[in-house]
Amino acid sequence: MKTLHFLVIGKNQEILDTLKRIIENNEGWTAEIQSDEDFCYEYIRENKVDIVLLSSGLEDDFEKEIKEFCAELDKEVKVIDHYGGGSGLLKNEVYSLFPNLQG
Repeated sequence: MKTLHFLVIGKNQEILDTLKRIIENNEGWTAEIQSDEDFCYEYIRENKVDIVLLSSGLEDDFEKEIKEFCAELDKEVKVIDHYGGGSGLLKNEVYSLFPNLQG
C-alpha cells in the first residue's frame, strides 16, 4: 500500500485536529497539521508531501500562492481544497488524485 503524506493547513485548530485523526485512520496515511502559512513553504520544500489539504480560514491570496508554489516544485504535490463534508468526501477527493489506491 502506498503511503500518503498530508500537510493540512488551516486556521481552526479543532478542525485541523479532526482532519489529522480522519486522515490517520486510513492505513498508510500520515498528516502534519499547520496554521502558520509562512512555515508551510519550508515544510513542503524539505519534507515528503503528497497532498496539501487546504482547510478553512485561509486567505484567498495564500491559497493561490501555495497552489502555485506546489505546481512549480519538481516533486508532484497535489493540492485539495477541503472545507468539510466528512471522511467519505475526503477519501473521494484523495482517490480522484490517486485512483490506484482504490481496492
